[in-house]
Amino acid sequence: QVQLVESGGGSVQAGGSLRLSCAASGRTFSSSAMGWFRQAPGKEREFVAAITWSGRNSYYARSVKGRFTISRDNTKNMVYLQMNSLNAEDTAVYYCAADPYNSGKYYSPTDFGSWGQGTQVTVSS
Repeated sequence: QVQLVESGGGSVQAGGSLRLSCAASGRTFSSSAMGWFRQAPGKEREFVAAITWSGRNSYYARSVKGRFTISRDNTKNMVYLQMNSLNAEDTAVYYCAADPYNSGKYYSPTDFGSWGQGTQVTVSS
């Protein structure tokens, strides 16, 4: 299992940027696909971005493509989500997730088995 702790959330004005970090522990991190999801009040948890275990391939939700960038550093057991040009619709709790089985599926919460506790991102317009 991989244990995950997110950080870096906060409040920002529209147009601003934030960088989320996810610290992972566990022997399987470097071989796990990683993802970011978010959940706004009253809405279901939705896919934001994912990255393969090697970092070679990344995937994005249409709503964030071109604004968000996912990256990882396997030497530090870290995953990052750089978020630029934020808008009010990005307000949500953001969760880091791990798939140690590398199922090759990234878009549903059920594709990931380990989750962090979440970090709040609030964008004011």
